Amino acid sequence: MPFANFKVPAGTLTAEQKEQIITRTTDLYAEIFGDRARATTLVLVEEVADAGWGIGGEVLTLAKVGHVGQVTQN
Repeated sequence: MPFANFKVPAGTLTAEQKEQIITRTTDLYAEIFGDRARATTLVLVEEVADAGWGIGGEVLTLAKVGHVGQVTQN
């Protein structure tokens, strides 16, 4: 079963953007493994709380990476 796990800062993607990630990733796996993989492809989009992630030992926040405002979820 193909599996993809995307971790994104909480509140930065709309429901439509998450759907696009899931759809396009599934399409990519089907292109690589054949259409038989489509039915078993699992795509997980996880939202990580602000300051719940970091790079190079530095805790990152939306403010530090220049994200001005959070997306309103539908």
